[in-house]
Amino acid sequence: MTLEEFVEFAEVFAREHGEPGTLSHRHLRRLVAGHGENGAPVGQPRPATARLLERIFGVGIDELLAPPPDRPAAHEVRDQRVRRARVGRSVIAEALRRYYGVDTYRFRCAGSEPVTSIVGESGWSDLGCSLVPGGEGLRLASGSASDSERFEDAREPGVRMTDAPLYRLLDVDPQPSTITGTLALASFVDYALTADLLEGELLDALAAGERGNLPLRESLLPDVEAVFDLPNRLCAGGALALCAIARPASGEQGPDYALLVQQRSDQVLNMARRLSVIPKAFHQPLRDPSGDVSIRATLLREMEEELFGRVEVDSTGAQRVAAPMHPSRLSKPMRWLLDEPDRLRIECTGFGLNLVSGNYEFAGLIVIDDEEFWSRYGGHIEANWEASGLTVYSSLDYELNAELVTDERWSNEGLFALLQGFRRLSEIGGARVRLPDVTPLTATEP
Repeated sequence: MTLEEFVEFAEVFAREHGEPGTLSHRHLRRLVAGHGENGAPVGQPRPATARLLERIFGVGIDELLAPPPDRPAAHEVRDQRVRRARVGRSVIAEALRRYYGVDTYRFRCAGSEPVTSIVGESGWSDLGCSLVPGGEGLRLASGSASDSERFEDAREPGVRMTDAPLYRLLDVDPQPSTITGTLALASFVDYALTADLLEGELLDALAAGERGNLPLRESLLPDVEAVFDLPNRLCAGGALALCAIARPASGEQGPDYALLVQQRSDQVLNMARRLSVIPKAFHQPLRDPSGDVSIRATLLREMEEELFGRVEVDSTGAQRVAAPMHPSRLSKPMRWLLDEPDRLRIECTGFGLNLVSGNYEFAGLIVIDDEEFWSRYGGHIEANWEASGLTVYSSLDYELNAELVTDERWSNEGLFALLQGFRRLSEIGGARVRLPDVTPLTATEP
């Protein structure tokens, strides 16, 4: 609420609960600031007003007017982020494999054998499921998101975060023909104050050399059985996809695909400063909980936000548009892509559960085969605030892409989506593609 709105609320509350206390906008502003206009301490409000505030908030007036708890200084937050970013992706994956005693998705690629923190069941990494309008079987169960009371206390300085509904996974059955499953709504802040804290705890422990000191993980996600027990935990997640855009021949280089890779900014809640494919999104509704449940809808919305600059589809801002993905509101690049059904191909290449925080991850591939798109709209592609940098790789540059795979800055889900995208694009990309071979490894292979 604004201060004005709270004054109105307090007036109605007092009338409905028989409280004689009153609260003006000017008095409320002084109470919030902790001092008067001349800088003098604000002092205690009148007993009737104090009792009104105590009934509204359910705590004593001394606690309400106490100074806020100490929060880390900006330089302390920056130093912590630097320490966390120095923990390599493979160190994270190996630590989690040892903690849970489980094999995770790993691959052989161009002489290296990258290991991820993603676990799954048989067949989940060999999907190639085409995501077409109306082709998914994900459904929303009844229920509403719960509220959190600790949002402002937990929010880090400089991090953009807002409380909004997001999807939690209850059950899932990913198949090459379709993706089926059941989801419910949860509060983003409830996730941010529970499961999402597992990442920071792990990175801080690894940075300090204290691999076994993980009390929060022991409480929330103690073993692999808990990881797969979806109905009985808050399993949030997201969708991310390797984006491949056909380009015409240029100079001595033949026709290829432009492959987009981002470095996540310091303003994002998780995986700050890590490499990832783009788009990358939380799976959450924007305005229509039932209509937004498909993975295709999430990826299209994120393309609009992360690549084409549509700020009104940013889930961290206020939502006032009833149908932000209505054809009449689409960006010019997106409208061109959706005008013809064969201009945009979206596939789910793999699915898994990320041991870092227990999230579910839908890995995808977005392919634009018509070179005309790059000629028309290549200059429109620009990463938003979630990325601190955007790099374009050629699908014909074998050496550079092989080197990219070994970069320790990758997030585990980002590398999973990249390698799955490489596998699928090599199958369907024809002469435009000269990517390193990617071979999945199982627990029985050397």
